[in-house]
Amino acid sequence: MRPDTPAENVDHTAEAARLERTAGLYPEDAEALLLRAAAHLELSGDRPAATALYDNLLSSSTPLEHPHLVRALKASNLWEYGHEAEARAIIDGVRAAAPRDPAPWVIVAEALENHDELEQAQETFTEGVQLLLTDVAEPPYATHTLLFGRHRVRRMLGAPHDEWDTFADTLHSMPVSLDELHDPKRVWSLGSDNPAELEAEISRLRAELGAYREALSRPFPVAVLHWTTDELTELLTAYPSLTSEYPSHEDHLTTIESSLRELSSSGTPNLGIVTGTVPSYEAFAASELSSPEDATLLPQYATTLAARGRAVAWPPQRGSVCWCGSGQAYGECHGAEAPA
Repeated sequence: MRPDTPAENVDHTAEAARLERTAGLYPEDAEALLLRAAAHLELSGDRPAATALYDNLLSSSTPLEHPHLVRALKASNLWEYGHEAEARAIIDGVRAAAPRDPAPWVIVAEALENHDELEQAQETFTEGVQLLLTDVAEPPYATHTLLFGRHRVRRMLGAPHDEWDTFADTLHSMPVSLDELHDPKRVWSLGSDNPAELEAEISRLRAELGAYREALSRPFPVAVLHWTTDELTELLTAYPSLTSEYPSHEDHLTTIESSLRELSSSGTPNLGIVTGTVPSYEAFAASELSSPEDATLLPQYATTLAARGRAVAWPPQRGSVCWCGSGQAYGECHGAEAPA
């Protein structure tokens, strides 16, 4: 599906089938592709088929990269077609597992919110925020939705602002404040006969649409390409001309960290790292009708891997292992000299 295809013109059932076929051709990307297929099935109204896809992923012999995300999506989908008890049990399990990825927290919290379980939604958003953002000076781009969702639910509950709500306000860059966007009384103004109230609501909706567009404009991270020691050795043995790009593996790792820090300091959000393999890179070069020795293909290859869901967010969450594969904590490895 082209990204500019109007949603009303999409055959979601056909798109889901296409993604399932593609997953069969690229098993290394099956998880990301099948999650997209399940989303199309949900949009088509075939929620039982979407649940079947989630179950297939969870029962697969291949370990999942994001098992908590799959469970969260399954719970949200189940609740939408009447399986509330099972959905609640899965949501409790996701919360108890305390995933370090913000996406499962957002999905289960919004499932509770959508079914008017506002107190539980607030608790879930808060658990995720406290786990992922305590003592974090600069919240990763992917965690912004957690803060905004928590702000929204607390606004609906009439709760007074706390430090996390203030933090969410500082991250929000649209001209209309979060307090206005999340005002429960906004829905009343949509039925008003007062032109001034309607005009004010249209302005708020435009600001909200701008926020959604900003989020959608970056559907995957700005990714930097990473090679493991063995893969880089194989790459340079097969294509020695690329030695100019990679003088040594140590230099390669240092360049990755410095490039990401530079991008971060310039204000670029949603950064990530993708790890390449020589067979995958050769296949990409062939698809571009080019030689793997063409160094201009390297950033394109990184972008393609990120678009296929292969990116790992940078910087790693507090206490996580370093992205380089050393097995050390990031703060004791490449993050040791990270600026405060």
